[in-house]
Amino acid sequence: MSAEKKNLSTVSEHTGLARFMAACERRQPDATPVWFMRQAGSTFGAYRKMLEKYDVLTIAKTPELSSQVALFPVQELGVDAAVLFADIMLPIEDMGVELHLEPEVGPIIHHPIRDIQAVEALRTPARDEVTPFVMDGIRLLHRELEGKQAVIGIAGAPFTLACYLIEGRPSRDYHHAKTMMYSRPDLWHALMEKISTVIADYLVAQVQAGANVVQVFDSWVGSLSPSVYRTFVLPYTQRVFQAVKATGAPAIHFGTGTASLLNVMTEAGGDVMSIDWRMDLDTAWERIGYERGIQGNLDPALMLTSWPVIEENMRDVLRRAANRPGHIFNFGHAMPIGSQADLLRRLVEAVHEQTQR
Repeated sequence: MSAEKKNLSTVSEHTGLARFMAACERRQPDATPVWFMRQAGSTFGAYRKMLEKYDVLTIAKTPELSSQVALFPVQELGVDAAVLFADIMLPIEDMGVELHLEPEVGPIIHHPIRDIQAVEALRTPARDEVTPFVMDGIRLLHRELEGKQAVIGIAGAPFTLACYLIEGRPSRDYHHAKTMMYSRPDLWHALMEKISTVIADYLVAQVQAGANVVQVFDSWVGSLSPSVYRTFVLPYTQRVFQAVKATGAPAIHFGTGTASLLNVMTEAGGDVMSIDWRMDLDTAWERIGYERGIQGNLDPALMLTSWPVIEENMRDVLRRAANRPGHIFNFGHAMPIGSQADLLRRLVEAVHEQTQR
């Protein structure tokens, strides 16, 4: 950990930033830090009003807008970290890929990658050429927060981004991607080499712009077995985390459906493993080892119920964390549409109150 990062983590023990950094470094914070994946979204009327003027990609590519959206949950919910409003596909555009975001569907790739010519055509831009608007947004956000909350940088993991590029759109079975992986390993490895190069540089640039922590989203990796992951994915994810580690910033590794992969995923090098709700937090932490932090893992569907139900399950997550240093409270996946701000605010306050030390 660099001196700069250590200074950030010790500015004041009662700030969200200090709380978050302590958990990432497996030191005991004054209370368990809280943030929510997809926390800057439809919950806030100001964001919905913004969508009446701008589409999602325009907001993500306009630093003044993206940083403003990222501040909503800090201001309204009291979370300990802000995450820049961005899509994991943004750096892929700088590789020469045409895409658009289709409402209710997700990223659509105009020309999916299916042959060696398409892989060779992909650019690997210099670090300062990749999404400069994201870096400007992080700088704005960093200044606005004044060291009171952490700034989280994000990126898609090489495997998930490769699947998007090959499939051309969200998929449930990843048949095109897996077919390439098994039948044309040379093509697969060439693609993963390029993606991991770009994503490693992308995350380093985010840290240099002011991100205190980064999270790598490998949302689709749960479709693989441990042996397949080790052969086709691990070297490239390791490369990304090694680049981040060299900056001194901690990194969170997120995946879904990863119960069978946790042991091998820890080899990728993340400081904190983010787990979904499909396994108990104490079981997962024992499996990944207490020398790493853990993030999660409230079922996001609970936010569509009532406070007594939410509180009961929150207490269960905290009980399983057992007051060990290194726990970041979050959902097991993204906040669901329809979540109510008052319940989210109450949840943040309750976690802080229940874990005061």
